[in-house]
Amino acid sequence: MKVGIIGAGIAGLTCAYELSKLGHSVSIYEQSPFVGGQASTFPIGSGRIERGYHHLFVSDTYITELIDELDLSDQLQWFESKVGLYHGGRIWSFGTPIDLIKFTPLPLLDRIRLGIWTLILQKTTNWRKFEGVTAREWIIKHMGNKSNEVIWEPLLRGKFGEYFDKISMTWVWGKIFLRVASRKKGTQKELLGYPIGSFGEVIDKLSDTIIKLGGAIYTNVPVNKIIINNGIATGIEIQLDPGNSYIRDYDAIISTTPSHIMPFLAPELPQDYVSILKRTEYLSAVLLILVLDKPLSDIYWMNIADRSFPFVGIIEHTNMIDKSLYDDKHIIYLTNYVSKDSKIYSQDGPELLKEFIPYLKQINPNFDNSWVLEYHHHKVDGAQPIVRTNYSEQIPDHRTPIKNLYLGNTTQIYPEDRGTNYSVRLGKHLSSIVCDDLVDQTE
Repeated sequence: MKVGIIGAGIAGLTCAYELSKLGHSVSIYEQSPFVGGQASTFPIGSGRIERGYHHLFVSDTYITELIDELDLSDQLQWFESKVGLYHGGRIWSFGTPIDLIKFTPLPLLDRIRLGIWTLILQKTTNWRKFEGVTAREWIIKHMGNKSNEVIWEPLLRGKFGEYFDKISMTWVWGKIFLRVASRKKGTQKELLGYPIGSFGEVIDKLSDTIIKLGGAIYTNVPVNKIIINNGIATGIEIQLDPGNSYIRDYDAIISTTPSHIMPFLAPELPQDYVSILKRTEYLSAVLLILVLDKPLSDIYWMNIADRSFPFVGIIEHTNMIDKSLYDDKHIIYLTNYVSKDSKIYSQDGPELLKEFIPYLKQINPNFDNSWVLEYHHHKVDGAQPIVRTNYSEQIPDHRTPIKNLYLGNTTQIYPEDRGTNYSVRLGKHLSSIVCDDLVDQTE
C-alpha cells in the first residue's frame, strides 16, 4: 500500500521505517528544511547538537532497541547524571536521598515526609488513582505546603507556566516513577544515555534506511490539506513551490502534527472529534544555547527555583558529554516553557541574551560576558501539552472518524511525558494499527 505521512519528527520517521520494512511505499512530507522535529540538530564547531536538549533514561527501551536495530549501539553511551537545584541564592545537589537530607531550606520533618512519599510514588504502579487531583492539591496534602512552595511549585511553574496549579498529579507520578528506573542497580546514581555524535546520527541512519527501503522524505514541502472523498482520506495536497500545488494519492494518511493543526488540514472532520482536538493546550519551548570558553558549573541539569529568573532550567551539556566533541567549548541550554503571548516568546535572540546573561552571575559569581563565544536561539511550538486532571478523557483516538486518516502526536503520550522514546513507541503503534486496518479492509 501507499502511505503518506505528514511530519518528519521521530514518530513520523519511526512509523515510516516500520511500514517500509513491511514492503509498503511511504512518503513523508515535512515543512521544515530538516528532519527530526524536536530532536533535530545543528552544527556547533566540528560537532552537532540538538535544538532542544535530549538524553535517554535506562528505562527508554523503545529507542534503545531502535538504536541497536540501526547498528548504532556502539555510539550510545551512559553517564552518571549530576542534578542541582538553585534555591535561596545557592546551588544544592539534588540527585540522591542523601542530598535531600542535606537540603536545609526544608525543615527536617518536611524532608522526611518528602522522602517517604517519593519512595511510595516510586513503588506505585496505578497511575489512574492520581488522575482526578491536581499535583498542587496532592503535594500539599501529603508532602506539606513547604515542600510544595520550595520544590514542587517552582518546578511545575517552570514546566507549565500559568497552568502550574492545574496539572494532574499523574504527571508528577510519571516523573518520579519512571525516573527511578534509570538509577543504577545497587546505587542511587541516575544514568543518562546519549548517542555520541548527537541524536542526528540516529535520525540520519533512520532516514537513510527509509530511503534505501524505497521510501521518500520531502523537506521544505508544506501540506495544504488532506483530500477527503466520501468520508475516506485519499490523498494529500502539497505545495512544492509558490503558486503550484499538487495532489498525491494514498491508501492511508498519517498526520503527526499538533492537534490544533488537524482541523485545518481536514476541515471535514466531525465536530465532536474536532472539539477533542481543540481541548488540547500547548506551551512553546524557548531555548537559548550558549557556547562558552569556560564551564558555568559542574552540574548537568539545574532546576531554577527562583521566580525572578527569566529561565527555569540550565542544562550544561558538556558536563555530561565530552567537550572535545565541540572543539573544547562548553555548551549550556537556558530554557523556558511559555505561551505564545508571553514576552519571552516574542523576544529575538539578542533580546533574550541581554535579559538572560545577568542571571548567570548568580549561578557563578566569576562569570563574565566575555565567556560567551556564540549563541543560538530556538523556539519549538507545541512542545508541551498541558496535562490537566482526567487527561486520559481528553486524548483523541489515533483512528480519526475519517476512514484511513490517522493522528499521532505528543498529546497521545500518556501517562508518560513526551520524549524521543515514546515518540518511537508511538510511531511503531501507528504503523501497527494502519496495517491492521488495511488488512481488514482487503479481507
